[in-house]
Amino acid sequence: MEIEINRPKCAGHAICTILAPDVFDLDDEGKAVVLPTAAQVPGAEIRDAADACPALAIKLTAGV
Repeated sequence: MEIEINRPKCAGHAICTILAPDVFDLDDEGKAVVLPTAAQVPGAEIRDAADACPALAIKLTAGV
């Protein structure tokens, strides 16, 4: 699974960091970033965090 953050859309609500702390964090600008540990996290946890984003800033695509 590939995770893409639409930085202009991200409003820094941080819900993703609460639901998937090993996947998302906020940078110095208050925008979500994907952590290197994301590859070890179950897809369901990542999908739940993406679905909960009020700004719809997280896009998931099937990885190769």
